[in-house]
Amino acid sequence: MIQTGILLAAGFGSRLRGAAPCKPLCPVGGKALIDHALDGMEQAGIVRVIVVVGHEADAIRRHLSGRHRGPWVEVVPTPDPALPNGVSVLAAEKALAGQDGVLAMCDHLVVPELYARMARRGAGGGACLAVDRRLDHPWIDRDDVTCVRTHAGMITDIGKGLSEPDCYDMGVFAIAEGVFDALRTQSAPSLSDGMRALGRQGLASTLDCSDLDWIDVDDPTALHTAETWWNSARHQFGRDERVA
Repeated sequence: MIQTGILLAAGFGSRLRGAAPCKPLCPVGGKALIDHALDGMEQAGIVRVIVVVGHEADAIRRHLSGRHRGPWVEVVPTPDPALPNGVSVLAAEKALAGQDGVLAMCDHLVVPELYARMARRGAGGGACLAVDRRLDHPWIDRDDVTCVRTHAGMITDIGKGLSEPDCYDMGVFAIAEGVFDALRTQSAPSLSDGMRALGRQGLASTLDCSDLDWIDVDDPTALHTAETWWNSARHQFGRDERVA
């Protein structure tokens, strides 16, 4: 079972800027998104988390220094938060030190079982992506979600705006060293670029997690939905401390 997490918290979060100048510190139910992710990973059995920072890095570091519970956290910088998220993934490679990891997006609010399921599944030498096959789920922003096409459980194509997807990227992966090799084939790759490269090698699998709820907290509408969901179903998240 994977026991190391990688949490991407480097982006600008421009669509949520009106509600929070720093997206990872945006509160949902009175608790910062980054704390939801770290506490969820701890509940999933992950004991160490590499947090990749960029925009508002100092604010995030200060916040993390005030945490007195949860997994051991190591903070690493992305070289440029304006570059695609694959560059941030590459920034975590040295700290991961050849281990497999559970990779997640800081702005995705998910139930801890999603992290646990991916930790148990493993990366299979490349990467495994949690996918949602509920194409009509009302919480999903179809104009922004990363779409996925699959065949026999393997990714054949992935990206925003992809026509005729059969599932959506839930923002949680199990990854192995093959991900970094795939990302290094391009100068400024997105994570989707890396997954497409792995797919061509037959190393990009999926795990259907459509039974688990999640939401990409990317704009004020999604934030309101996330607040409503968390307040009505907080028992699904376990620990209930509120950290602003």
